[in-house]
Amino acid sequence: MVFETIKLEIDAVDTVIKVIGRGPAVLALHGAATIEGQEWARGLADRFRVYLPFHPGFGESGPAPHICGMQDLIVHNLRLIAALGLDRPHLMGHSMGGWMAAEMAVVAGERFARLVLNAPAGLNHPDHRGANPTKIAPQDLPGYLAHRTEVAARYFPGGSLGPPPEQFIAAREKEGQALSNIQKAHGMGHPNLGRWLSRIPNETLIVWGDKDRVALASQAELWAGAIPKARTHIVPGVGHFAMQEDPACVAAIGDFLAGRK
Repeated sequence: MVFETIKLEIDAVDTVIKVIGRGPAVLALHGAATIEGQEWARGLADRFRVYLPFHPGFGESGPAPHICGMQDLIVHNLRLIAALGLDRPHLMGHSMGGWMAAEMAVVAGERFARLVLNAPAGLNHPDHRGANPTKIAPQDLPGYLAHRTEVAARYFPGGSLGPPPEQFIAAREKEGQALSNIQKAHGMGHPNLGRWLSRIPNETLIVWGDKDRVALASQAELWAGAIPKARTHIVPGVGHFAMQEDPACVAAIGDFLAGRK
């Protein structure tokens, strides 16, 4: 299967969505950077049609300097779903995309089927603080993103799936600015997010690599305890890039979305 490309204008933002597969729709939201790409979605494409939008200011999407907090992304994505004509798609998000997906389910959970939160950001509980990627030296970052450093290293310059250095640096500068706009309101999260999670009506799977150094897996029970219909899936021996380190993780997500778990 090959990835299709859809281009839409959402609130005057040029928005690019990669799409792959056939079956029930899944909207998958990436994290605070697009380093790891989208190849993982092939693991769902035999059962689902996976929509992978680039957030405004990230990847192939155009800039959106008006954004000043996560609420802007919530509205953007709800309008994107309407523009795509998706009827109760499954919703999943990784890291910052998990925080994004959670807030979307808080305010509009009835518009989605099942929910997957993969190492979600956003709670910032003082007893479960992981590493801050912005404080990590670039050469050390692969070791924080994956337990097996070589898995993450392949997405960096010099790796088998990595772009040239100048392209990598330009992408990080562009996405860094977009991320700083999202963080203007409350940083990487919201102080009341934990109070809101009980509004999520969806069957929810919390996925976490037990070796995650960016977002600690000890948070999983906090999320599962706050979301009424949540369960956890802890993946042994992998880090923040759980789906890239262990393809069986993607298969487990697919089983959950298909109602087999």
